[in-house]
Amino acid sequence: MTVEFEAARLGPILYYRGLKGDALQVAAMVLLPIGEEPDLLEAGDAQYRPKLLREIGRNAIWRYDFTLTQSNGTYHLGDQSYSVQTDLTGDMRIAFVSCNGEEEGDLDRDQEERNLMWAHMCDAHRRAPFALLLQGGDQIYADEATQGHPLSEDWPDKADRPRNAEELEDLADHLRQRFAERYVQALFGEAPRWIMARVPTLAIWDDHDICDGWGSLYRSKTYSEVGQCLYRVAREMYLLFQHAAIEADIPDLFLDKTGTSLSWQRALPGVKLLAPDLRAERGRRQVMGAYGWSATEAMEPGTEHTFLISSVPLLGPRLSLVEGLMMMIPTMQKYEDDLRDQWQSRAHRDEWVRMLKQVLKWRETAPVTVLSGEIHLATRAEMGPDEMRVHQLVASGIAHRAPPQGYARSLGTLAGLGDAPVSGHPIRIHPLPGQKHRYTAERNYLELRRTGGTWHAVWHLEDSGDTEPMVLE
Repeated sequence: MTVEFEAARLGPILYYRGLKGDALQVAAMVLLPIGEEPDLLEAGDAQYRPKLLREIGRNAIWRYDFTLTQSNGTYHLGDQSYSVQTDLTGDMRIAFVSCNGEEEGDLDRDQEERNLMWAHMCDAHRRAPFALLLQGGDQIYADEATQGHPLSEDWPDKADRPRNAEELEDLADHLRQRFAERYVQALFGEAPRWIMARVPTLAIWDDHDICDGWGSLYRSKTYSEVGQCLYRVAREMYLLFQHAAIEADIPDLFLDKTGTSLSWQRALPGVKLLAPDLRAERGRRQVMGAYGWSATEAMEPGTEHTFLISSVPLLGPRLSLVEGLMMMIPTMQKYEDDLRDQWQSRAHRDEWVRMLKQVLKWRETAPVTVLSGEIHLATRAEMGPDEMRVHQLVASGIAHRAPPQGYARSLGTLAGLGDAPVSGHPIRIHPLPGQKHRYTAERNYLELRRTGGTWHAVWHLEDSGDTEPMVLE
């Protein structure tokens, strides 16, 4: 029997929709106990009523759609006022995060410890406000959501078939409420909810927003009735909590109007933000399918700078040798799906080259910087030559505790091999500014700073502090 998701009163969380002239189009989501009437939201001289998106357990989820102007970036909800950075034409700061959780026991962690780097971001915002929060994948860790129901308790190791449609829908209800619990923890902890009430967010998902290794597991698992039920619920909850959206909103928010791929693009003055969906169509031998590639190749680069969000690092070390070695060692074969998740997997090499060539095409218009997470480490990479340089900045994770230093050093040794899948465009992994090693094993988030028309990157590291600003050109 499903344990009902308890009543809560949480929000607002802001979502960036775009610009209309110089006005900022945003949405705000709140979660209230069913039956409680939501307040009107006030912004400028206007009042806004919310739309009911759906009910889960004992809770109703509402969305306000409203506009903020450069002259008035404050909105009011209930007895609270929230100030938002709405002047985006000059100097600007953007935050980027990923990996907001852990695979096991995340709901039971001490919240102050878990959200330490979120609190750091709040302090940074008070000193100089962020205009946008980009979330690059694994916003929740849903791996334990399948526990507690007889159909999914042993999935993916064992894929039992439901006896009837009612049993499958009972599983869907169970998963829906377990996902909601994790989103409430991830979005509404004291520090993350403070910053997300004041800084609009944009997000793209990765595997843990569904389950560990989604798409790199065998088809007998992901295409089982239980696997497809899990994906259906994860997608529904991703739309709801990471975009304040339901199915009817897809044509307005995503490039693929069918919703098969949830790739998106948005614009800020002088900046384009591109986010291909690397999970919805993923299989063991593909990263994106026809819908994802159509959306990606239709994306338009910025005239001054383009930020590409690749939830899995696009510029990485050569992995084919490691994959071949692991498949020869029976005890290591269980990690194969972790390598299959990477662009650099030998199973995805043709697609990797296709994506790199697409990035180089965008680079002909203006500088391109790739933003990535996923690896629970901080690092950077470059793809040359100098006159066509592409930067990659990896910030991971905001809440996931860092792996051992030995793991980071070993990965750094592998990265020393380098790679050049596109002739004349070698890829190199480099240490962060001021660091000795290629990979930094500390919790972190990234700041993108535009000053005087030039973009810089600063990593905020849990133990080492802030890196020196690195010019992006």
